[in-house]
Amino acid sequence: MNKKLLIIDDDVDMCMLLSRFLTKNGYDVETAHSAANGLSAFKESKYDIVLCDFRLGDKDGKDVLVEIKKQSPQTIVVIITGYSDIKIAVDVIKMGAYDYITKPLIPDEVLQVLTNAINAPAQEHDPIIDLEADSDANAAPGKSFNAPQKRINKSKEFLVGKDPKTKQLYAQIDIVAPTAYSIILYGESGTGKEVIAKTIHDNSDRRDKPFVAMDCGTLSKELSGSELFGHVKGAFTGALSDKTGHFELANGGTLFLDEVANLSAEIQASLLRVIQERKYKKVGGNKEKSVDVRIIVASNENLQEAYRKGKFREDLYHRFNEFSINLPALRDRPKDIPLFAEFFLEKSLGELDKSLDGFDAEVMDMLVNYSWPGNLREFRNVVRRSVLLTPHGKIQADTLPWEITNPTVSPVNLSVGKQERNNQEDKTATETPSYDLKSSASKAEYDAILAVLKEVKFNKTKAAKILNIDRKTLYNKIKGYSDLTKG
Repeated sequence: MNKKLLIIDDDVDMCMLLSRFLTKNGYDVETAHSAANGLSAFKESKYDIVLCDFRLGDKDGKDVLVEIKKQSPQTIVVIITGYSDIKIAVDVIKMGAYDYITKPLIPDEVLQVLTNAINAPAQEHDPIIDLEADSDANAAPGKSFNAPQKRINKSKEFLVGKDPKTKQLYAQIDIVAPTAYSIILYGESGTGKEVIAKTIHDNSDRRDKPFVAMDCGTLSKELSGSELFGHVKGAFTGALSDKTGHFELANGGTLFLDEVANLSAEIQASLLRVIQERKYKKVGGNKEKSVDVRIIVASNENLQEAYRKGKFREDLYHRFNEFSINLPALRDRPKDIPLFAEFFLEKSLGELDKSLDGFDAEVMDMLVNYSWPGNLREFRNVVRRSVLLTPHGKIQADTLPWEITNPTVSPVNLSVGKQERNNQEDKTATETPSYDLKSSASKAEYDAILAVLKEVKFNKTKAAKILNIDRKTLYNKIKGYSDLTKG
């Protein structure tokens, strides 16, 4: 049975174009050209998906979204918005929209977003997180983790994104958090491994107990044992008093060990014993202490490779590796970049007690297309710098670091696009030839542009660079292809 879809847009031509295109692709489509008509149609006949323009003549798309979610929380809502309205896009996602699409619209991009929405788990259609939610209210005693509820996130340093890779990451967190499994987190520097560890803790039955983090990469061999297990007075030179170790501090809760591969072989052996026997001794002490701690570790390097090279104990690796999670780099989840930009902007404005009007569209383009080698940590610092340098209005490109405003353009493999065009040529060779040169040239240009857009996952700025035209020209060309897609 076809999915029922309602398009609400005061652009009649756009409604007609999308209706024809999506009907050909298996949707049962109806259209409305105002918020009032759209809501009226929705009341009369419920829809699986609503595709709604944000700027309507009689109401904002935000009001339409709220009304639809009140009537039917399970309905998927996708908002259409201008690229300069990125703050609006962030706001509607917080309010429950599944995703947003920027103008000018590309039918294939719309189809891909709708396909992703339909195939996503049902809980992903709801708001994922309230950034300023009261964590105590979220962690009310007696709530079952199997009951429908918002994911607990006590950290205000992190935002749950909407990119498919981010959703996959949090789906794994939802599965493993309520268990007692030890976990290895892999990811590049700055991807938020400690925050993910804290999120796992906050969603476990240990959430009312301590979460303790230790960076193993900053400690010497002599100090790491003391930091982990504590020491007694006089255990070594400088031990002037007893010290409580991280295991004791985290008792009953979760211990997060970052850069665990840096621990010495001696400390690894001691750590294995604690995990196996749930007992430890302070450095220089004789008395054993019992401990109940869930361990989450993180590493930039693959621990399996490390133990094969003799740099890490194999038995300790297997103790840790009850479950592993790979954190995607920021460059691999581009849909999250506008969300994080707005999130870091709000935090920076609060820190500096300033008021700005958001990001210039050109700046947002640059942020989306930058490779972010330092990931979220670098992103936060870039936004803080821009906020500091912007006296009023919107953040402009001249406040960004040089490496972002002057990126190196990497060549993109267009072989798939060429093959698609070759297949299309083979298909059309048997059809009645067209001798309209203007129409043929336009169709060939459209196919070429669409092939490149698919290659770069509809990133219009990257496509414009590859096609050797400016972004405005590309946008204008996309707008002009409506006749080609109506047929």
